Amino acid sequence: MTGVLPVALENATKTVRVLLLAGKEYICVMRIHSEVSEEKVRKIMKEFIGEIYQRPPLVSSVRRRVRKRTIYYMNDIEFKNEYVLFRVGCQSGTYIRKLVFDIGEALGCGAHMAELRRTRVGPFTEDKCLVTLYDLSDAYSSWKEDGDESHLRKVVQPMENALTLIPQIYIRDSAVDAICHGADLALPGILRLESGIKPMDLVGIFSEKGEVVAIGKALMSSGEMVGLDHGLAVNTSRVIMPPGTYAPMWHRGSRSFRT
Repeated sequence: MTGVLPVALENATKTVRVLLLAGKEYICVMRIHSEVSEEKVRKIMKEFIGEIYQRPPLVSSVRRRVRKRTIYYMNDIEFKNEYVLFRVGCQSGTYIRKLVFDIGEALGCGAHMAELRRTRVGPFTEDKCLVTLYDLSDAYSSWKEDGDESHLRKVVQPMENALTLIPQIYIRDSAVDAICHGADLALPGILRLESGIKPMDLVGIFSEKGEVVAIGKALMSSGEMVGLDHGLAVNTSRVIMPPGTYAPMWHRGSRSFRT
């Protein structure tokens, strides 16, 4: 397989769990084992869009139990002899080679995956974010030799970019250090937030300047966060910003920020 593979450095490795849960997009070449009409192939592929049941293949990194996965779309379908090229968007954890195998079973003739290229991982797309190791090496050399970091900034993205697809909550400067020490986020520490948050949603906690502070699970909806004046809003599950980055302004006898 070729294509997009996000690589996290240093503290940014703490954001990888968000990317693991993010949706993916692939371009796949499927080889059909006998002659089938294009009309039938399109019809069968359309039936696989939506929620499907899938058992991981024999060679996989997870237990081989049946699980639900969602196929968001299969489009840009092209045919050449026994080969079918298509673009597929899917939920994290979907095995494309198993999807192709199942399509072949539904066609009644069998099929296998001939080629696969990943074109999107969460917010990172092939057309905007893909760089090679040669690009990175050249940018690093330019910085070391000439002190020019502009090329390096193009190939190494801020860790905040990995969190653009999850709801974001912005907090007061006075609450930042408490969160950095693992405190849960209380309502008085919130400045603003995105709508549509539901309890147990994964959310990003950001400073006023847009720096990622932590990742957590919402304990209430965005409507409740706006309507209530006290209580815990987010359970902090992964601290990203080092403690001491902001001056401490919190009560050390509690795990939550206090005004």
